[in-house]
Amino acid sequence: MSEASVDRSMWTLLRGAMTTKALGLVADLGVADRLAAGPRSVAEIAAETGADEDALYRFLRALASDGVFAEEQPRTFANTPMSELLLSDRPDSWRDITHLFGDLWYRTFADAEDSVRSGEPAFPRTFGSDFWAWLEQHPVEGAAFNRAMASGAEQDIEPLVELDWRDGETVVDVGGGNGATLAALLGRRPELKGVVFDLPETAREAEVLLAASGLSDRCSVVAGSFFENVPPGDAYLLAAILHDWDDEHATLILGAIRKGARPNARVVIRDAVIPPGNEPHGNKWLDLLMLVLLRGRERTEEEWRRLLEDADFDVVRISDGLIEARCR
Repeated sequence: MSEASVDRSMWTLLRGAMTTKALGLVADLGVADRLAAGPRSVAEIAAETGADEDALYRFLRALASDGVFAEEQPRTFANTPMSELLLSDRPDSWRDITHLFGDLWYRTFADAEDSVRSGEPAFPRTFGSDFWAWLEQHPVEGAAFNRAMASGAEQDIEPLVELDWRDGETVVDVGGGNGATLAALLGRRPELKGVVFDLPETAREAEVLLAASGLSDRCSVVAGSFFENVPPGDAYLLAAILHDWDDEHATLILGAIRKGARPNARVVIRDAVIPPGNEPHGNKWLDLLMLVLLRGRERTEEEWRRLLEDADFDVVRISDGLIEARCR
Protein backbone atom coordinates (compact mmCIF):
# COMPACT_ATOMS: atom_id res chain seq x y z
CA MET A 1 0.00 0.00 0.00
CA SER A 2 1.40 3.42 -1.01
CA GLU A 3 1.95 6.19 1.53
CA ALA A 4 -0.96 8.14 0.00
CA SER A 5 -3.24 5.10 0.34
CA VAL A 6 -2.19 4.69 3.97
CA ASP A 7 -3.01 8.34 4.62
CA ARG A 8 -6.43 8.03 2.96
CA SER A 9 -7.24 4.89 4.92
CA MET A 10 -6.23 6.51 8.19
CA TRP A 11 -8.36 9.59 7.42
CA THR A 12 -11.36 7.38 6.66
CA LEU A 13 -10.98 5.72 10.05
CA LEU A 14 -10.43 8.96 11.94
CA ARG A 15 -13.51 10.71 10.60
CA GLY A 16 -15.71 7.67 11.10
CA ALA A 17 -17.37 9.20 14.16
CA MET A 18 -18.43 12.22 12.09
CA THR A 19 -19.90 9.94 9.43
CA THR A 20 -21.87 8.02 12.03
CA LYS A 21 -23.29 11.21 13.54
CA ALA A 22 -24.11 12.70 10.14
CA LEU A 23 -25.98 9.56 9.12
CA GLY A 24 -27.92 9.60 12.38
CA LEU A 25 -28.91 13.23 11.88
CA VAL A 26 -30.23 12.80 8.33
CA ALA A 27 -32.04 9.63 9.38
CA ASP A 28 -33.78 11.52 12.18
CA LEU A 29 -34.69 14.34 9.78
CA GLY A 30 -36.22 11.81 7.38
CA VAL A 31 -34.25 13.15 4.41
CA ALA A 32 -34.46 9.90 2.45
CA ASP A 33 -38.25 9.82 2.81
CA ARG A 34 -38.44 13.40 1.56
CA LEU A 35 -36.48 12.39 -1.55
CA ALA A 36 -38.51 9.25 -2.22
CA ALA A 37 -40.47 10.86 -5.07
CA GLY A 38 -37.39 12.31 -6.74
CA PRO A 39 -34.70 15.00 -6.47
CA ARG A 40 -35.40 18.06 -4.34
CA SER A 41 -33.58 21.22 -3.37
CA VAL A 42 -31.91 21.64 -0.03
CA ALA A 43 -34.04 24.74 0.51
CA GLU A 44 -37.23 22.67 0.37
CA ILE A 45 -35.91 19.96 2.68
CA ALA A 46 -34.56 22.50 5.16
CA ALA A 47 -37.89 24.34 5.25
CA GLU A 48 -39.79 21.11 5.94
CA THR A 49 -37.41 19.82 8.61
CA GLY A 50 -36.60 23.09 10.39
CA ALA A 51 -32.89 22.71 9.58
CA ASP A 52 -30.51 25.49 8.60
CA GLU A 53 -30.29 25.40 4.81
CA ASP A 54 -26.55 25.97 4.49
CA ALA A 55 -25.66 23.55 7.29
CA LEU A 56 -27.93 20.85 5.86
CA TYR A 57 -26.35 21.31 2.44
CA ARG A 58 -22.89 20.79 3.87
CA PHE A 59 -23.95 17.60 5.66
CA LEU A 60 -25.59 16.21 2.52
CA ARG A 61 -22.60 17.17 0.37
CA ALA A 62 -20.26 15.27 2.69
CA LEU A 63 -22.49 12.20 2.75
CA ALA A 64 -22.88 12.32 -1.03
CA SER A 65 -19.10 12.09 -1.34
CA ASP A 66 -19.43 8.63 0.24
CA GLY A 67 -22.36 7.58 -1.96
CA VAL A 68 -25.13 8.44 0.52
CA PHE A 69 -27.39 10.75 -1.56
CA ALA A 70 -26.28 12.34 -4.84
CA GLU A 71 -26.06 16.02 -5.71
CA GLU A 72 -27.60 15.87 -9.19
CA GLN A 73 -27.68 19.65 -9.67
CA PRO A 74 -26.19 22.38 -7.50
CA ARG A 75 -27.89 22.17 -4.07
CA THR A 76 -30.37 19.57 -5.36
CA PHE A 77 -30.12 16.01 -4.03
CA ALA A 78 -31.53 12.60 -4.90
CA ASN A 79 -31.53 9.23 -3.20
CA THR A 80 -28.99 6.54 -4.01
CA PRO A 81 -29.14 2.81 -3.24
CA MET A 82 -27.36 3.59 0.04
CA SER A 83 -29.66 6.39 1.16
CA GLU A 84 -32.68 4.29 0.18
CA LEU A 85 -31.75 2.02 3.07
CA LEU A 86 -32.93 4.90 5.28
CA LEU A 87 -36.46 4.90 3.85
CA SER A 88 -38.87 4.28 6.70
CA ASP A 89 -41.30 2.06 4.76
CA ARG A 90 -38.77 -0.61 3.75
CA PRO A 91 -39.08 -3.94 5.60
CA ASP A 92 -35.27 -3.95 5.82
CA SER A 93 -34.99 -0.27 6.68
CA TRP A 94 -31.79 0.92 8.37
CA ARG A 95 -33.43 4.10 9.68
CA ASP A 96 -33.89 2.94 13.29
CA ILE A 97 -30.48 1.29 13.58
CA THR A 98 -28.90 4.43 12.08
CA HIS A 99 -30.72 6.55 14.67
CA LEU A 100 -29.34 4.34 17.46
CA PHE A 101 -25.80 4.44 16.13
CA GLY A 102 -25.98 8.20 15.66
CA ASP A 103 -27.35 8.99 19.10
CA LEU A 104 -27.61 6.46 21.94
CA TRP A 105 -24.72 4.24 20.90
CA TYR A 106 -22.65 7.19 19.71
CA ARG A 107 -22.85 8.78 23.16
CA THR A 108 -22.05 5.47 24.84
CA PHE A 109 -18.94 4.84 22.76
CA ALA A 110 -17.69 8.31 23.59
CA ASP A 111 -17.09 6.88 27.09
CA ALA A 112 -15.40 3.70 25.83
CA GLU A 113 -12.30 4.54 27.84
CA ASP A 114 -14.18 3.30 30.91
CA SER A 115 -14.66 -0.08 29.22
CA VAL A 116 -11.12 -0.49 27.94
CA ARG A 117 -9.75 0.19 31.42
CA SER A 118 -12.27 -1.80 33.47
CA GLY A 119 -13.73 -4.40 31.11
CA GLU A 120 -17.17 -3.22 32.22
CA PRO A 121 -19.89 -1.56 30.09
CA ALA A 122 -19.77 2.21 29.77
CA PHE A 123 -23.54 2.57 29.30
CA PRO A 124 -24.56 2.54 33.01
CA ARG A 125 -22.10 5.30 33.85
CA THR A 126 -23.18 7.38 30.85
CA PHE A 127 -26.93 6.98 31.28
CA GLY A 128 -27.40 6.06 34.93
CA SER A 129 -28.86 2.58 34.50
CA ASP A 130 -28.21 -0.62 32.59
CA PHE A 131 -29.13 -0.74 28.92
CA TRP A 132 -32.30 -2.87 29.23
CA ALA A 133 -33.69 -0.88 32.16
CA TRP A 134 -33.02 2.38 30.29
CA LEU A 135 -34.92 1.16 27.22
CA GLU A 136 -37.86 0.20 29.42
CA GLN A 137 -37.85 3.69 30.96
CA HIS A 138 -37.66 5.35 27.51
CA PRO A 139 -40.38 3.71 25.38
CA VAL A 140 -39.68 5.76 22.24
CA GLU A 141 -36.07 4.57 22.13
CA GLY A 142 -37.19 1.10 23.18
CA ALA A 143 -39.61 0.94 20.25
CA ALA A 144 -36.87 2.10 17.86
CA PHE A 145 -34.59 -0.62 19.20
CA ASN A 146 -37.27 -3.31 18.76
CA ARG A 147 -37.99 -2.16 15.21
CA ALA A 148 -34.28 -2.17 14.41
CA MET A 149 -33.89 -5.71 15.73
CA ALA A 150 -36.92 -6.91 13.74
CA SER A 151 -35.94 -5.12 10.51
CA GLY A 152 -35.03 -7.51 7.72
CA ALA A 153 -36.49 -10.59 9.43
CA GLU A 154 -37.82 -11.89 6.10
CA GLN A 155 -34.43 -11.48 4.42
CA ASP A 156 -32.50 -13.09 7.28
CA ILE A 157 -34.80 -16.10 7.59
CA GLU A 158 -33.48 -18.15 4.65
CA PRO A 159 -30.79 -20.11 6.58
CA LEU A 160 -33.43 -21.10 9.15
CA VAL A 161 -35.95 -22.11 6.49
CA GLU A 162 -33.40 -24.42 4.88
CA LEU A 163 -32.69 -26.39 8.07
CA ASP A 164 -34.08 -29.92 8.42
CA TRP A 165 -37.34 -29.68 10.35
CA ARG A 166 -39.63 -32.50 11.50
CA ASP A 167 -43.37 -32.22 10.99
CA GLY A 168 -45.05 -30.84 14.10
CA GLU A 169 -41.89 -29.57 15.82
CA THR A 170 -42.36 -26.70 18.26
CA VAL A 171 -39.82 -23.91 17.84
CA VAL A 172 -39.35 -21.65 20.86
CA ASP A 173 -37.97 -18.25 19.92
CA VAL A 174 -36.10 -17.29 23.09
CA GLY A 175 -35.97 -13.52 23.46
CA GLY A 176 -38.12 -13.43 20.35
CA GLY A 177 -39.03 -9.76 20.59
CA ASN A 178 -42.13 -8.83 18.61
CA GLY A 179 -42.23 -12.26 16.94
CA ALA A 180 -41.17 -11.10 13.47
CA THR A 181 -38.45 -13.72 12.99
CA LEU A 182 -40.58 -16.65 14.15
CA ALA A 183 -43.57 -15.40 12.14
CA ALA A 184 -41.38 -15.31 9.03
CA LEU A 185 -40.17 -18.87 9.69
CA LEU A 186 -43.66 -20.26 10.34
CA GLY A 187 -44.93 -18.52 7.23
CA ARG A 188 -42.38 -20.46 5.16
CA ARG A 189 -42.60 -23.76 7.08
CA PRO A 190 -46.30 -24.53 7.69
CA GLU A 191 -45.47 -27.88 9.36
CA LEU A 192 -44.00 -26.09 12.38
CA LYS A 193 -45.55 -24.70 15.54
CA GLY A 194 -44.01 -21.94 17.59
CA VAL A 195 -43.72 -20.09 20.88
CA VAL A 196 -42.46 -16.53 21.23
CA PHE A 197 -40.83 -16.16 24.64
CA ASP A 198 -39.86 -12.75 25.96
CA LEU A 199 -40.45 -10.26 28.76
CA PRO A 200 -44.09 -9.24 29.37
CA GLU A 201 -43.90 -5.80 27.75
CA THR A 202 -42.37 -7.27 24.58
CA ALA A 203 -44.63 -10.32 24.56
CA ARG A 204 -47.64 -8.06 24.15
CA GLU A 205 -46.18 -6.73 20.90
CA ALA A 206 -45.67 -10.30 19.67
CA GLU A 207 -49.33 -11.15 20.32
CA VAL A 208 -50.40 -8.24 18.10
CA LEU A 209 -48.03 -9.17 15.27
CA LEU A 210 -48.93 -12.88 15.32
CA ALA A 211 -52.64 -12.09 15.28
CA ALA A 212 -52.14 -9.76 12.32
CA SER A 213 -50.13 -12.49 10.55
CA GLY A 214 -52.88 -15.07 11.03
CA LEU A 215 -50.52 -17.35 12.97
CA SER A 216 -52.18 -17.36 16.38
CA ASP A 217 -53.47 -20.90 15.80
CA ARG A 218 -49.90 -22.24 15.37
CA CYS A 219 -47.97 -19.91 17.62
CA SER A 220 -48.42 -18.85 21.23
CA VAL A 221 -46.74 -16.14 23.27
CA VAL A 222 -45.29 -16.79 26.72
CA ALA A 223 -43.88 -14.11 29.00
CA GLY A 224 -41.00 -14.71 31.37
CA SER A 225 -37.27 -14.44 31.99
CA PHE A 226 -34.88 -16.62 30.01
CA PHE A 227 -32.56 -16.70 33.00
CA GLU A 228 -35.13 -18.63 35.03
CA ASN A 229 -37.16 -21.01 32.86
CA VAL A 230 -38.05 -21.50 29.23
CA PRO A 231 -41.14 -23.23 27.72
CA PRO A 232 -40.76 -26.84 26.53
CA GLY A 233 -39.89 -27.25 22.88
CA ASP A 234 -38.19 -29.33 20.22
CA ALA A 235 -35.97 -26.52 18.95
CA TYR A 236 -34.85 -23.26 20.50
CA LEU A 237 -34.05 -20.25 18.36
CA LEU A 238 -31.66 -17.65 19.77
CA ALA A 239 -31.46 -14.85 17.20
CA ALA A 240 -28.85 -12.25 18.22
CA ILE A 241 -29.46 -12.99 21.91
CA LEU A 242 -26.33 -14.60 23.34
CA HIS A 243 -24.01 -11.90 22.02
CA ASP A 244 -25.76 -9.49 24.41
CA TRP A 245 -24.33 -11.37 27.40
CA ASP A 246 -21.02 -12.40 28.91
CA ASP A 247 -20.28 -16.10 29.27
CA GLU A 248 -21.70 -16.29 32.80
CA HIS A 249 -25.12 -14.99 31.77
CA ALA A 250 -25.10 -16.83 28.42
CA THR A 251 -24.54 -20.05 30.37
CA LEU A 252 -27.57 -19.27 32.56
CA ILE A 253 -29.73 -18.84 29.43
CA LEU A 254 -28.50 -22.10 27.93
CA GLY A 255 -29.03 -23.81 31.29
CA ALA A 256 -32.67 -22.68 31.41
CA ILE A 257 -33.15 -24.04 27.88
CA ARG A 258 -31.47 -27.33 28.78
CA LYS A 259 -33.80 -27.71 31.77
CA GLY A 260 -36.98 -27.06 29.76
CA ALA A 261 -36.02 -28.86 26.56
CA ARG A 262 -37.63 -32.04 25.32
CA PRO A 263 -35.38 -35.07 24.69
CA ASN A 264 -32.88 -34.55 21.86
CA ALA A 265 -33.95 -30.93 21.43
CA ARG A 266 -31.60 -28.58 19.62
CA VAL A 267 -30.61 -24.94 19.82
CA VAL A 268 -30.24 -22.86 16.68
CA ILE A 269 -28.19 -19.72 17.26
CA ARG A 270 -28.14 -16.81 14.83
CA ASP A 271 -24.98 -14.98 15.84
CA ALA A 272 -21.61 -14.16 14.37
CA VAL A 273 -18.55 -16.35 14.47
CA ILE A 274 -15.48 -14.12 14.56
CA PRO A 275 -12.69 -15.31 12.25
CA PRO A 276 -9.09 -15.46 13.48
CA GLY A 277 -6.27 -13.15 12.47
CA ASN A 278 -6.68 -9.85 10.66
CA GLU A 279 -9.54 -10.97 8.43
CA PRO A 280 -11.97 -8.02 8.05
CA HIS A 281 -15.26 -8.73 9.78
CA GLY A 282 -17.88 -6.16 10.77
CA ASN A 283 -18.71 -8.04 13.93
CA LYS A 284 -15.23 -7.38 15.30
CA TRP A 285 -16.50 -3.81 15.63
CA LEU A 286 -19.93 -4.89 16.82
CA ASP A 287 -18.07 -6.79 19.55
CA LEU A 288 -16.85 -3.45 20.92
CA LEU A 289 -20.42 -2.12 20.93
CA MET A 290 -21.54 -5.18 22.89
CA LEU A 291 -18.79 -4.48 25.40
CA VAL A 292 -19.61 -0.82 26.01
CA LEU A 293 -23.38 -1.37 26.09
CA LEU A 294 -23.79 -4.65 27.92
CA ARG A 295 -20.50 -6.41 28.65
CA GLY A 296 -21.63 -8.80 25.94
CA ARG A 297 -19.37 -10.19 23.25
CA GLU A 298 -19.13 -11.69 19.78
CA ARG A 299 -17.41 -15.09 19.88
CA THR A 300 -14.89 -17.14 17.93
CA GLU A 301 -15.56 -20.75 16.96
CA GLU A 302 -13.47 -21.95 19.89
CA GLU A 303 -15.42 -19.72 22.30
CA TRP A 304 -18.76 -20.96 20.95
CA ARG A 305 -17.72 -24.60 21.34
CA ARG A 306 -16.58 -24.07 24.89
CA LEU A 307 -19.75 -22.18 25.85
CA LEU A 308 -22.09 -24.83 24.41
CA GLU A 309 -20.17 -27.86 25.67
CA ASP A 310 -19.96 -26.41 29.17
CA ALA A 311 -23.76 -26.01 29.08
CA ASP A 312 -24.23 -29.72 28.20
CA PHE A 313 -24.81 -29.36 24.44
CA ASP A 314 -23.06 -31.18 21.59
CA VAL A 315 -22.13 -28.93 18.68
CA VAL A 316 -23.61 -30.00 15.35
CA ARG A 317 -22.29 -27.21 13.15
CA ILE A 318 -20.69 -23.81 13.41
CA SER A 319 -20.65 -21.32 10.57
CA ASP A 320 -20.73 -17.55 10.60
CA GLY A 321 -24.29 -16.56 11.38
CA LEU A 322 -25.62 -20.06 12.17
CA ILE A 323 -24.64 -22.34 15.04
CA GLU A 324 -26.51 -25.55 15.84
CA ALA A 325 -26.19 -27.86 18.86
CA ARG A 326 -28.19 -30.65 20.53
CA CYS A 327 -28.92 -31.50 24.12
CA ARG A 328 -26.77 -34.34 25.40
